[in-house]
Amino acid sequence: MPRAPTQQFLEIKQIREGVIVLRDKTLRGILMLSSLNFALKAEEEQTAILYQFQEFLNSLDFSCQLLVQTRRLNITGYLDKLKDLEEKQENELLKIQTKGYREFVAGMIKGGTIMTKSFFVIIPFYPSPLEIQEFGGKKKLPGVPKTPTLTEESFQRYKSQLWQRMEFVALGLRRCGLQAIPLITPELIELFWKFYHPKEAEFGYYPEIPPELAQ
Repeated sequence: MPRAPTQQFLEIKQIREGVIVLRDKTLRGILMLSSLNFALKAEEEQTAILYQFQEFLNSLDFSCQLLVQTRRLNITGYLDKLKDLEEKQENELLKIQTKGYREFVAGMIKGGTIMTKSFFVIIPFYPSPLEIQEFGGKKKLPGVPKTPTLTEESFQRYKSQLWQRMEFVALGLRRCGLQAIPLITPELIELFWKFYHPKEAEFGYYPEIPPELAQ
């Protein structure tokens, strides 16, 4: 019995123009965040950051989701490059130093797995209840077809309002000392691909994205 494709079980309908469109026709945008070493800050700085973050949360009139992604970092390729650099090094002193650094890094990873963390904010946009009914919600108005579609005009209008929310969130987080960058379409595709293919992503393999999708 043939297995159903993965896409059949995903809530994502499509990803276009840096926007995730779900099956219920609601939208999502994702901001990637920089990190902040809070523990190394002075007590006054920590208090100021917490106050700014509290102010940011109180200023929101819509929900957001914080996502922390932890992945094992594979540096085999990095060690191979160091080995190649060591062999090509003509200066004997630099060759010894390169070898020492390579062995130092190799010794570090033997002591445990190196992990990397990425931070994201997922920002939703929901059309009004009337528009949800019109464009594919569970409740439909009389006369609305069973398989409605999100029109281009509606998509552009919703996208504009979603990006306004994303800019508002980015500004609020910037006041807390964090940089927030919106993910574009290829980055969103790679992000979700990593969720379902962690092993391949660990070794740096990513699918080739067609040019028509890389917008």
